[in-house]
Amino acid sequence: MTADQTTSSPGRVGLQSARVDIAERRALAVSGWLGVVVVLACGWVVWHIAPGRSGWLWLPILIAVLVVTSLVIVAPGQTAVVQFFGSYVGTVRRAGFWCVLPLTVRRSVSLRVRNFETSHLKVNDADGNPVDIAAIVVWQVVDTARSTYAVDSYRDFVTVQSESALRHVATSHPYDGGDGDAVSLRGSTDLVSGELATEVAERVAVAGVEIVEVRISHLAYSQEIAQAMLRRQQASAVVAARSRIVDGAVGMVEMALTRLAEGNIVELDEERKASMVSNLMVVLCGDQPATPIVNAGSLYA
Repeated sequence: MTADQTTSSPGRVGLQSARVDIAERRALAVSGWLGVVVVLACGWVVWHIAPGRSGWLWLPILIAVLVVTSLVIVAPGQTAVVQFFGSYVGTVRRAGFWCVLPLTVRRSVSLRVRNFETSHLKVNDADGNPVDIAAIVVWQVVDTARSTYAVDSYRDFVTVQSESALRHVATSHPYDGGDGDAVSLRGSTDLVSGELATEVAERVAVAGVEIVEVRISHLAYSQEIAQAMLRRQQASAVVAARSRIVDGAVGMVEMALTRLAEGNIVELDEERKASMVSNLMVVLCGDQPATPIVNAGSLYA
């Protein structure tokens, strides 16, 4: 094959070339007690009639064996996927005692809601910072045929695809969005969880699985940068607190000057106003309580 032929050949990436085209359908099943009646009738025939006709003794025994092998018990929340000589014939969803086609293979598939927690994954967020993240995935089988025949092991498939989707979503957003409205892993938990649930659902749909909910259960900076990021967060908190303090101090100084001017309590020139503003700002913005000094002389001394 030449290089041109290799380039022009259709691609094999994706599920189109390997998809198992199968869907769940209802299996033919009758009450298992009817099968018990048939087995008892065959036993009665063998005991009373067949001894006189030994040539026909194999027939009721064969019928009884076939009926016994076709009996199946389906518990609540469970199903029985029926396969006849390699062909899928249907699924028994109703709980109870049933009789299906003889010589079939039955596989039990649970319809109960399940959940698991992914491994703690170390990934780089959108800013390149390493973070540790994990999620809890709640899921349920909705198509027993796909879960049985479309994938090798639907449990392992859901686990691996969930971790893959978690890695992809974690690398698409920064850990912390700062003061903006950008979507971040820490500040937009609900949005990130919804996006993660949608992506996991798309990945596991081929296995006949439905995602009920996905929630982030663990989120932290990796150990190697945790201390540095903690200091950055502390610095941001200090800057934000200082900004609030300065805004409040400026408002209090402005109010004090306005009240003094409106009440004609004292007349201050520009130099004394600047000194008063400086003193008030030091008192209001300082970390430690101010120590007042009483001036017993003239204000202009």
